[in-house]
Amino acid sequence: MLSQPELLSPAGSLETLKYAVLYGADAVYCALPQFGMRAAPPNLTNDELREGCIFAHARGRRVYLTLNTLPTNEELERLPQAMKDAAEAGVDAFIIADLGVLALAQKYAPGVEVHFSTQAGIANYAAATQAYQMGAKRVVLARELSLTDIAYIRDHTPPELELEAFVHGAMCMSVSGRCLLSSYMTGRSGNRGECAQPCRWKYYLVEERRPGQYMEIGENEDGSYILNANDLCTAPFIDLLCKAGVDSLKIEGRAKTFYYVASVTSAYRRALDTYLANPDREEFELPDAVIDELNRTSHRHYSPGFYFGKEKALQTPSHSYVRDWDFIGTVDNWENGVASCTQRSKFCLGDTLEVLQPDGSVIRLTPDWIKNEEGESVDATPHPLMHYTIPCETPLMPYSLLRMQKAEDQ
Repeated sequence: MLSQPELLSPAGSLETLKYAVLYGADAVYCALPQFGMRAAPPNLTNDELREGCIFAHARGRRVYLTLNTLPTNEELERLPQAMKDAAEAGVDAFIIADLGVLALAQKYAPGVEVHFSTQAGIANYAAATQAYQMGAKRVVLARELSLTDIAYIRDHTPPELELEAFVHGAMCMSVSGRCLLSSYMTGRSGNRGECAQPCRWKYYLVEERRPGQYMEIGENEDGSYILNANDLCTAPFIDLLCKAGVDSLKIEGRAKTFYYVASVTSAYRRALDTYLANPDREEFELPDAVIDELNRTSHRHYSPGFYFGKEKALQTPSHSYVRDWDFIGTVDNWENGVASCTQRSKFCLGDTLEVLQPDGSVIRLTPDWIKNEEGESVDATPHPLMHYTIPCETPLMPYSLLRMQKAEDQ
């Protein structure tokens, strides 16, 4: 077991990796263009992986590489070199689901830790113990487990085996991801990182003898989304996960933006630090600022997942997201009361902004002026990635994030 729980964040790109580290992650997990369970993000090249490891290790953080697809015979031939390159780049662990990949990792990168992926379906103490005996340093537990299940596994497995569990993000309707629905319906395999997410689609009922007559299944007035799971959010009971014996608290989202990852990581950093400041306290009190922060990213309605039993694992009767805030831009530097920024979305003179800083602090400001890169006064920031300056008396940290609440009529 780790001396204290680790906060583990996703990194679908080198930029996201850096934001995750700066906003409080103890470790990050990422992928190469092949062999990881997320094909949509840009992922990292070998050179970027090396740079990411240097960046993380310089700050005392760790980097885990996902190799958790179910590879074909042809792909297996390319894995040894990929593993050797990753080990040379400095990765701390491989996240693996396939037994053949495990054997290759032990042969070609014996100095790299092995973590069994949630794709392996570790749902009981016998499976977890067997994974340990096969060389796993850690197991990522199946998402259908309750807190009671996890505590039982902790009590019946070697204490040296680390347990990892998801704490936040999108939930697959197939729970631990071993799903054939996308492959069957679209030819894109969810077990190879190409899921088309048919569980998020809106469905109608068709009767065999009445072709073309589509009938609402009738979940609610918006239609039927019977397979669409709510997003997981465990911040209010993060103390219970720690007390159940979870060593690593994993945020889902390698397909998410760096803003999302930074914001959610910052929120869970504050939640975890609040617990660690007084772990023996009988009743955990989550700071209001944590939920406030988690509501400033795009998300589905939140649910506690399966941690309190399957009856609490709720579904969203809609495909829609909660999007109350817009990400506006980044702060590149601050000097003498002026912040230099890069645009990510438009805002206008007179709009009130929030600034989230890497230390978790939040500042509100309404800029008196905006100047473009040429130093000319402008009344808006309409151009993608334009550089501009705004006044701010409070010093701002580099990598700070600018955002703005959406108007109520939007």
